[in-house]
Amino acid sequence: METHFSKEQLKDKDNKSSEKILRKCVHCGFCNATCPTYNLLGDELDGPRGRIYLIKDMLEKNKPANEKIVKHIDRCLSCYSCMTTCPSGVNYMHLIDHGRNHIEKTFKRPFGDRLIRNFLSQIMPYPFRFRIIGILALFIKPFNFLFPKRIKEMINLMPISFPKKKLRKMKVYPAEKRKKPVARVALLAGCVQQVISPQINEATIRLLNRHGVEVVVPKNINCCGSLDHHLGKSDLAKLTFKKNVLIWYDEYLKNGLDAIISNTSGCGTTIKDYGFIFRWDDDLKKKAKKISELTKDITEYLNDNVKLNFDKNKPSNKEYKIAYHSACSMQHGQKIHEIPINLIKKTGNKVFDIPEGHLCCGSAGTYNLLQSDIAKKLLKNKISNINKINPEFITTGNIGCITQIATGTKIPILHTIEIIDWYTGGPKPKVLNRL
Repeated sequence: METHFSKEQLKDKDNKSSEKILRKCVHCGFCNATCPTYNLLGDELDGPRGRIYLIKDMLEKNKPANEKIVKHIDRCLSCYSCMTTCPSGVNYMHLIDHGRNHIEKTFKRPFGDRLIRNFLSQIMPYPFRFRIIGILALFIKPFNFLFPKRIKEMINLMPISFPKKKLRKMKVYPAEKRKKPVARVALLAGCVQQVISPQINEATIRLLNRHGVEVVVPKNINCCGSLDHHLGKSDLAKLTFKKNVLIWYDEYLKNGLDAIISNTSGCGTTIKDYGFIFRWDDDLKKKAKKISELTKDITEYLNDNVKLNFDKNKPSNKEYKIAYHSACSMQHGQKIHEIPINLIKKTGNKVFDIPEGHLCCGSAGTYNLLQSDIAKKLLKNKISNINKINPEFITTGNIGCITQIATGTKIPILHTIEIIDWYTGGPKPKVLNRL
């Protein structure tokens, strides 16, 4: 793609990076074929190619975003399916991030939009605040009909209960029955996940400890920063990124870390990008690059570094039929797809890819809250494809997908690590008790 940035514009490092990305695009349109919103809405501007044109025009002319641009950029899920399809290697992820940052700086959203986006930014990355809002939502739900549509749908998505944590909160969880652990890793506890699904972290810790891996959960690290990052709030996001980098790097230097484990694929995708985000920062680029290199999805780490001790006496005499939902941030963001499937197959169960599995379920961070109509249509399609398999339960590696899919079906859904933990000596996941 031909670009027309001035020499002065290219002194801006973000413009320089985006110009290189734009030049790789050859207008082929392969990206549109796998874009969920383009397939759903049929509008060129709701596909990656159209959005690339909008961002290019906005950045080249150095003009503020307008309502039209904002509408179509906001509709992007950041599922990155287009990046998997693109034959030219266009890094759409970095381009859409730049576009969102420009929108946030140059466009004044309507008051209601600003209120909701700021609310999400101030609540969701903070577990304590989120829990308080969740409790309040329980009391508000009977009066849901009094609220505007978007607020009503946000309340409906809040959990009706919060599971009790079974593991005592500690900084370090030592490896079982070993004087010296075979490895030492840091676990990202997450923000929303540790409130609504603490069993995911607990299964991760149990499994790693059982296999000789010491797990450290550093204090003051909750959110990876991706929520603010995808809202275009770059300054807030970078504060979180910087804090995380410094805490993890300090732990790495003082006590040693073999890996940083993420069991939420959306978070893992962002942390693996820290090195790029701080590429121009002389103070942080080396540290951020190291943190990105250390970061592994839990299934990726298990596959490469741990010899799993699957129970010879299976936890169940039954062979389950499992549907594997490959989260967008996993298969497109981190390029991990077969590894989780192969690990689950080692449990002796039958695992099936969901038809049209490259398409998003509609969760996409805060997307199902901000673009609920589109998210519902994507969810409907996802559930329809799951039903074609007729599984006994569903598994995936992302809490957002679990929450979203659970609203559309009664088929049990759980995190992949919960299955692997169960089949290597951990407890049966509660969600499967009725099976």
